[in-house]
Amino acid sequence: MSIWGRARKPAPRGRAARHGRHGRQGRSPVVRPPLPPIDTRVERFDIAVGGAAEYLRAAWPELRHVSFEIGRLPRAADEDGIPRWTIDRDARRIVLYRVPIERLGRLHRADELHRRMMIEGEVFRAAAEYLDRDPWDLGPDRFRFL
Repeated sequence: MSIWGRARKPAPRGRAARHGRHGRQGRSPVVRPPLPPIDTRVERFDIAVGGAAEYLRAAWPELRHVSFEIGRLPRAADEDGIPRWTIDRDARRIVLYRVPIERLGRLHRADELHRRMMIEGEVFRAAAEYLDRDPWDLGPDRFRFL
């Protein structure tokens, strides 16, 4: 009770969280939230080749100084068709061609996992040709649980 005998008014309720100090609805932020990173086929191809190349370099000392490069298209087709990679042992270089690998690769399921496995398989085949080995000898533990 107050001094004069009247009941005290309850305290006013706070404003809703969506209202500003002048009772109006809040404005949108000036800066929008960051956009998701740009994810293109070229970048996904680079990541897949880079991951497989790093695995092979760590597993095989003969590949530590070999440069894995990505080219767009080969200069010309050979008697076997369009090459997926080119090997230069003198320059210690393997060039993988993105367009033939992506376009001519056969996927039984068109999703990101199978695309990445197809790209990694081509990297393994190119490295196996560079080392004159079977591709399955290069990383038998890598595909054990798939």
